[in-house]
Amino acid sequence: MIKRDLYLNKIKNFIDKPVVKVITGMRRSGKSMILKLISQELLEKGISSQNIIYINFESLMFSELTEFKILYKYIKEKSQTLIGKVYILLDEIQEVEYWEKAINSFMVDLDCDIYITGSNANLLSSELATYIAGRYIEIKVYPLSFKEYIDFAKVQNPKKILTNEEYFEQYLQFGGLPGIHNFNYNKSNVYQYLSDIYSSILLKDVVTRNNIRDVELLERIILYIFDNIGNTFSAKNVSDFLKSQGRKLSRETVYNYLKALENAYILSTVQRYDIKGKALLETMEKFYLTDLGFRHAKLGYRPNDIAGYLENIVYLELLRRKYTVNIGKLNTKEIDFIGTLENQKLYIQVTYLLASSETTEREFSPLKKIEDNYPKYVLSMDNLDEYNIDGIIRKKIIDFLLEEYISE
Repeated sequence: MIKRDLYLNKIKNFIDKPVVKVITGMRRSGKSMILKLISQELLEKGISSQNIIYINFESLMFSELTEFKILYKYIKEKSQTLIGKVYILLDEIQEVEYWEKAINSFMVDLDCDIYITGSNANLLSSELATYIAGRYIEIKVYPLSFKEYIDFAKVQNPKKILTNEEYFEQYLQFGGLPGIHNFNYNKSNVYQYLSDIYSSILLKDVVTRNNIRDVELLERIILYIFDNIGNTFSAKNVSDFLKSQGRKLSRETVYNYLKALENAYILSTVQRYDIKGKALLETMEKFYLTDLGFRHAKLGYRPNDIAGYLENIVYLELLRRKYTVNIGKLNTKEIDFIGTLENQKLYIQVTYLLASSETTEREFSPLKKIEDNYPKYVLSMDNLDEYNIDGIIRKKIIDFLLEEYISE
């Protein structure tokens, strides 16, 4: 197993601490593997395998345990035969109705350490989640970073080591779901795999969970978003687009569909922030995908759209680094990303190539107008050494993605 230290190192700090470790993220993004890595870590610490109770609720083997009282009884009875602390690892916990009641009871009645995963952003926002309020920490898992992608590729195909640029071309086309590395980087096979996962997430986590009846209309909305990565738009844009295709849908329903997609971690909403007015703006947000591979599996990879793909990749990397991300508005200018982490900020412009003086001026000028002293970057694919213009750093996107940073 390839260790995903970005997440494992954080979880290690909370082993045997009296909080539930809640690991959230899109299906097939690697949460189950992280649970197995935790199990391996516990064994290496000397914990008996009998004291580690692992249940994957996607397996029919445990289908009878998806009622919280039955789950509680099963683990309670199993723990009574064991000596010492019990380590409870529950995969895809949202399949258990009223799961919070069972978790709360484990914490009250057992000497235990609990780790759970879930594939819905509403997992901890329900009224029932108050049962474990203040007694959990959330670890958000994303598809592979570019650095992780290279690690996986080298293990999967050690006899064919590529340059970072060649790996990045793959990363642009295939995205970061760990499972793609099982298909020998064959485009047809990878896209078939991604298409099947996409359909599964859509059915389980969007359509069924939200009782959506018009699936065809939902898919039209998704494809519209896939085709507009990095563009500002509103529910009115989507509603007008559907009207042009002979379909009618209210703005409120559009927002409900978008929220359902966000809760399933298919997409992420980014609000605009008025730098001068120091306020979030209510309209014209952007949407980025949690994994670009889905977009290419459904619409094909289009090199002419690379600017949007690059923005999407940088956005996800900022989230992995724990930044809160907004789009910046400064009078009539736009800054692609403002990243905020505690009391620190950074500003980033993303572009494909700085091919002319006009392009360079367009990308650098908004950053020059920002009066604070936080770091400012222009990231591009130009194969040039890093340089600095008026305190603004031009860096190659690949170098930015591979740089070391503190993940805690």
